[in-house]
Amino acid sequence: MSPNFLQLRHLRYFLGIVDSGSFTGAAGMLHVAQPALSQQMTALEAELGVALLQRSQRGIRPTAAGEIFYREAASIIEQVDQLGRVVRSVAEEPEGLVRLGMLSGFTVCWVRDFMQACRMVLPKVHLRLVVGDILRMRSLIASRRVDVCFVLEDEPIHGLARRPLFHQPLSLVGPLFAEDVAHTISLERLAHLPLVLPIRPDTVRSALDRAFEEAGLTPNCVAEVDTFASALSLVQAGIGNVIVPRIVFSDVPGHGRLRLISIDPPIHVTACLISSGNTPLPFAAQAVGDLLATHVDLAQNNGRAT
Repeated sequence: MSPNFLQLRHLRYFLGIVDSGSFTGAAGMLHVAQPALSQQMTALEAELGVALLQRSQRGIRPTAAGEIFYREAASIIEQVDQLGRVVRSVAEEPEGLVRLGMLSGFTVCWVRDFMQACRMVLPKVHLRLVVGDILRMRSLIASRRVDVCFVLEDEPIHGLARRPLFHQPLSLVGPLFAEDVAHTISLERLAHLPLVLPIRPDTVRSALDRAFEEAGLTPNCVAEVDTFASALSLVQAGIGNVIVPRIVFSDVPGHGRLRLISIDPPIHVTACLISSGNTPLPFAAQAVGDLLATHVDLAQNNGRAT
C-alpha cells in the first residue's frame, strides 16, 4: 500500500458507512456526496487488496477484514480526537466527563468522601463511577471505556500505565468477642478460622491463595462473596472473618464493634491508579487522578494506610 494513500478521512468515511449501514445514510452524516463516498471506499479496498464491506439488499455490513479495520480505525480516530482535547485543555480549568473505575471493595469507604471532594475541587468535571472486579477494570481500560481505575494489585499489571499510591499489609477483621486472638495472628492459625473470602478473580484473594499455597495450608472458607458489603454483613452476623487492607476497614460503618488483627508474616497489596499505556490521559482525568492521590495521602496521615 502506498504510504501516503491512507488518510484520516478514509477512516472516518469507513466508520460512518458501517455505523449508518448504508452509503446514503453515511453521505448525509458526513456531508459528502454519495458517489464520491462510494468511489473513496472502492479505492480503499483496491489499495488494501481486501473487501471491507458486504453490500446486500439489507444494507452494508463489514466483512471479517472490515471488522478488524473498523476496530483499528475507531481506535485511531479516538486517539486523534483525544489528542486535540488534551492539547486544548492544558490551558483551561479541568472539565468534562471522567470515567473512573474502582474495585467494589473501595466503594464502601471511598465513594462518598471522594465524590464530595471532586465536586468542590473540580466543579466542572462530571465524574462517572464504574465498579467491578480487577478483570473488569483491566478490560475497561484496554477498551478505553474508562479513563483511569483505582485498584489493588498483588503483582504489577503489565502493559498499563500505573501510579502506585500505597503499599499495605492485609489484616484480619473479626468480631470483638474473639478475645483469644492476640493483636497478631499466624498464617497457620488464620487458616483454621472461619473465613469469608472474595470470589475469584480478586486481588486480595490472589494474594491470600498464594500465601496459603506457599505455606502448604488450606484456608477454612465458609463463604465466598463478590462485594465487600456482603462480606461485612456476614462478619457482623458472626458467621466468619474477612481479610482486607487496613485502609478499607477504617471507614467501615460500625467498625468499632469489630477487631482488626495483623497477619504474621504480612501479606501485602499495592493500591494504584492504572490507565492505558498507549494514550495520554485527558487533562480532566489527570486532575481526578491527582485528587484521588491526595485523598489517599490524607488517609495515610490519618493512619489508615502504611
